[in-house]
Amino acid sequence: MILLPLIVGLILNPISANALYPSDPSSVDVLKGNLHGQDLQNTEYVKYDLSGQDLGETNLQGAYMSVTTAANASFKGANMDSLIAYATRFDNADLSDAIITNADLLKSYFDGANIDGADFTDSNLDLAQRKSLCSRATGTNPKTGVNTLDSLECTGLRGYIPATPKA
Repeated sequence: MILLPLIVGLILNPISANALYPSDPSSVDVLKGNLHGQDLQNTEYVKYDLSGQDLGETNLQGAYMSVTTAANASFKGANMDSLIAYATRFDNADLSDAIITNADLLKSYFDGANIDGADFTDSNLDLAQRKSLCSRATGTNPKTGVNTLDSLECTGLRGYIPATPKA
C-alpha cells in the first residue's frame, strides 16, 4: 500500500531519460572545438564520445564521466584530481604526465593507454586494470614528482610484472 502512490505516479509520469542521464546531448557540439588547456572543472559527461579530443593540460578536477568513450583522446598533463570516471573507455588515450589522484575509475578500461608519468595516487581502479597498468607503468610525474609505478601501488600486487625499460 505504501508503494501504490509511487507506482501510480510513475505510470502517469514516467521518468524521462534526462532524469537518468542529465547531460544534454546537444552540448556535445560544444566539445568539437579546441579544449586544450580549458577549465572543465566539475563538468559532467554521461554517454559522451570524447574520442580523439585534445584535452591536454585541461582542468578536469572533480569532473564526472559515466559510460563515456575517450578512445585516442589526449589528456597529456591534465589535472584529473578527484575525477569520477565510471565505465569509461580510455583505450589508446594519452594520459602521460596527467594527475589522476583521488579518482574513482571503477569499471573503466585503459587498453593501450599511454600512462608514462601519470600519477594515480589514491585512485580506485579495478584490480585487473591496476595489474594491466602496472605491467607498463613508467616515468615520474613532472608536477607531483610521484613515480607512476609507486602511485599505482604495484609492488604489493600478486601477479605483478615489472615494466621493461624502453630502449
